Amino acid sequence: MAGEIKGWDRNQMAARAAQELEDGMYVNLGIGIPTLVANYVGDKDITLQSENGMLGMRPFPFEGEEDPDLINAGKQTITELARTSYFDSATSFGMIRGGKIAVAVLGAMEVSERGDLANWMIPGKLVKGMGGAMDLVAGVGRVIVVMDHTNKHGESKVLRDCTLPLTGKGVVDRIITNLGVLDVTHKGLHIVECADGVTREELIAATEATIV
Repeated sequence: MAGEIKGWDRNQMAARAAQELEDGMYVNLGIGIPTLVANYVGDKDITLQSENGMLGMRPFPFEGEEDPDLINAGKQTITELARTSYFDSATSFGMIRGGKIAVAVLGAMEVSERGDLANWMIPGKLVKGMGGAMDLVAGVGRVIVVMDHTNKHGESKVLRDCTLPLTGKGVVDRIITNLGVLDVTHKGLHIVECADGVTREELIAATEATIV
């Protein structure tokens, strides 16, 4: 059933995640769909941080205006602000580990009903490294995951228990997928909102985790 439901596309998911951000926040955007959030911040006074050493990111550049020196953590070209600052990786992770980042918007391969997050590797597949996700989930104030609700086989990625190696235990606060928005509570997941054209019943049917 999950494979037949469309819901939000990647850009709509990113736009919904951008609604979670408030003026004055310092926010880290992870690799994948979260990088698109920069396109939907609009006039909000949000400072986006990239762990490769940039504070003050803005949307992707128009074709022909790319600067190869301005990239996010996913190696994509981005734009800067007049107030953008640059620094080394040690300073960047000092911000993250020091609790200076209010929100991290991250992608995921799996999330459990307790807020466990798996987003850094699949056993047997070559990975370049775990990246900054483990530091982010331990150091930021709020973690929002943005991902597809099911995998390419139509199987739920919102699970009772993660099957992949964990990035962090009990770290996720809110999950935004193509089917809707879910909050992690101590009893299970709570439906905040269903995506356009998705019913509550369809969202529940596509979710392995406990929904309360």
